[in-house]
Amino acid sequence: MSRAVSRPVRRLPLALLAGAALVAPFALAPPAPVAAAGPYTVTALKVTVRAGDRNCTLDTDVYRPSGVDAAHPAPAVLTTNGFGGNKADGSTDGPAKALAARGYVTLAYSGLGFGKSGCPISLDDPGIDGRAASGLVDLLAGTRTADNGTRLDYVSQDGPGDPRVGMIGASYGGAVQLATAAVDHRVDALVPLITWHDLSYSLAPNAADPPQGRGGGLPGAYKWQWTNGFFLIGEAQGLLHPALDPSRTGGAGCLHFVARACETKRLLDSGRYPAERARAVLSYARSVSPVSYLASVRAPTLLVQGQADTLFNLNEAAATYRALRDRGTPAGMIWQAWGHSGGMRKPADGELDLARGNLDTSYVGRRILAWFDRYLHHRTAAATGPAFAYYRDWAGDGPAYGTAPAFPAGAGRRLYLSGDGRLVGRRGEVVRGDREYRNLRMPTSHSESSLAGLLGVPDVPPYDARGTFLDWTSKPVTGGPLEAVGAPALTLRVVAPMAARQSSPDAADRLVLFAKLYDVAPDGGTTLLHRLVAPARVADVRRTFTMELPGIVHRFGPGHRLRLVIAASDDAYTGNRGVMPVTVSAAPKDTGVLELPVTRGALP
Repeated sequence: MSRAVSRPVRRLPLALLAGAALVAPFALAPPAPVAAAGPYTVTALKVTVRAGDRNCTLDTDVYRPSGVDAAHPAPAVLTTNGFGGNKADGSTDGPAKALAARGYVTLAYSGLGFGKSGCPISLDDPGIDGRAASGLVDLLAGTRTADNGTRLDYVSQDGPGDPRVGMIGASYGGAVQLATAAVDHRVDALVPLITWHDLSYSLAPNAADPPQGRGGGLPGAYKWQWTNGFFLIGEAQGLLHPALDPSRTGGAGCLHFVARACETKRLLDSGRYPAERARAVLSYARSVSPVSYLASVRAPTLLVQGQADTLFNLNEAAATYRALRDRGTPAGMIWQAWGHSGGMRKPADGELDLARGNLDTSYVGRRILAWFDRYLHHRTAAATGPAFAYYRDWAGDGPAYGTAPAFPAGAGRRLYLSGDGRLVGRRGEVVRGDREYRNLRMPTSHSESSLAGLLGVPDVPPYDARGTFLDWTSKPVTGGPLEAVGAPALTLRVVAPMAARQSSPDAADRLVLFAKLYDVAPDGGTTLLHRLVAPARVADVRRTFTMELPGIVHRFGPGHRLRLVIAASDDAYTGNRGVMPVTVSAAPKDTGVLELPVTRGALP
C-alpha cells in the first residue's frame, strides 16, 4: 500500500541528537502540499501560537488518514523532533507516517527554535514550549485555525474543544510531552522516549544527590562534552537555516537560546559555583524539567528509556515513573537497548526504529500501539502490558524483553569493600586496610568520548592511570549467571584532608569522585557497562554518603567477576579544582558497601 507523501524521508537514525546534525547536512525539505490519494494525505500548515511572552509560528505537517472526515473522526497524535531535528527527520515523521497509516490523525511539527518554526530554543519550558504545543491541541480541537484559515474538523472529541490526542517523541521531543500535559489536561496519552527528568542532574550529575525530586543539593560534575555538543548545534541554527525567522534571536549573549538557558551554560563553563548563584542559575534547569511539574501531569504515560545512554540514563526515567505512580497517574516503563550513546548505530534487530516506524514488528512498538489503543480509542479491555520491561542482550532466541509486575524488579544484594582490594560477600571476610589515590590537575581516566558515536569515529577503550583510582574485584560468578536489573548503590566513607579543610562557599571546591562498574571476563578482558559513570560531589567528606549509580541491565556469566572502580577524574566531565588525595579505609564493622539489584543468580 503506497503512502501519499510528497517529500523525501530523512533517514537520520538518531537525528534527535545534537551531534547528528554535525554529521549530516541539515537542509529542510520543501513544504508538503496536500498529497495525492493513498492511506493518508499530508498538508503543510503554519500555525501561530502564544508561547510565554511571544507569538511563535510553528511549522507543521498534518497527516489525515483516508476516510477520516467530520462524520468519521479519528483520534490524533502530536509528534515533534529531538534537539537539532525538525518535522521532516525520521524521529518525527517516522512515527507520524506509521500512526497515520493505522488511522490516527497525526500532526508532526518542528519545535520552537528548530526547522522553520519561530522563537528561540527554550529547553522544553512548560510555559513556552508546552503552551506552544497546547496551541496545536486547539488546532486539533477545531477551535483555532492555521494561519491560512484551515480548520480541522475531523479529530475525535471528548467534549467541546477537547480533542482526543496523544503525543510521542524522543529526547527533546520526549520532555515536551510532559511539559504540554502539565499545562493542558486535554492531552490523553504520552509516550516519551529517552528523555530527562531533571536537566540539572543530566548536565551536572551528582550521584550523591540522585534525581528523586529533591532540590537544593550541590551541582555535580559538569558533563561538558554532551552539553557543548547540544549548545553548538543550537547556536549553529543560523548557519543551517540562513533565512531564520527573526523571532528566533536569543538573549544574554546567545544567538538562539533564551537568556536563562544561556546563563546556565555560562555558569557551568565557568567552573565556579558560588552557593547562591549556583542555586539560582541551576534552578532554571530544574524549572524546565519534569521534576518540577510532574504533579500537574495527569495523562497516562509510557516511558521508554535507553540502556546505552550516558546523556539521559535509566535513573531519569525511573524517577519520573516513581513520581507519576506516587500521584496515581497511570504509567508504564520500558528499558530498551538504544539510547543516545553510540548514536549512529542502528537499533538492534527487532527493536523499535523510529525512522522505520516498525510499530507492529517490535516489542516496544506493539506496546506503544496498545497504549494508544487503550487511552485514545478508549478500549478499556486493551492490555497495555506489564508495569516494567527491560531489554536483555543475552536473550538469544528467547524473548528479548524480561518483564516485571512492578519496579524495581531486582532485590538488593550486598558486596563489601575489603582493604585488600576484594569485593566480598560477608562483612567477616573484610580485611582491615587503607588504600589511597590522588588526582592530578588534568583528567587521568577515560570512560567515553561522548560524541564519538554521533560523529562516526571510534572511541578508545576506557582506562584509568595508575595511582589515580582504586578498584575492588569479586570472586568469579559460579553456579549459573548473575543478572542485575536496576540502579546499583554505593555507600562509602573517605578520608580527604584537603577537602575536609576546605571552607570555601564555592561548591566547585568540594571533592569530586567517579564510581563505575566493570565486567571482568575469565581471560581478564574488562567491559565498562555501557561506559556509564557516576560522578559525585561530596558535600561533607567527614560523613558517610551513598551514591546511586546509573541503572543497568546486565548478565555476568559464569567465571566473570565484578569490579568496582573509584576514580579521581574522567575526561568527559569537569572534576576537582585542586589536588585532593583520598584514602578509603576498610574494617569488618566499618567499610564501603556495594548493593546490586539482582534478578537472578547469587553474588560471588
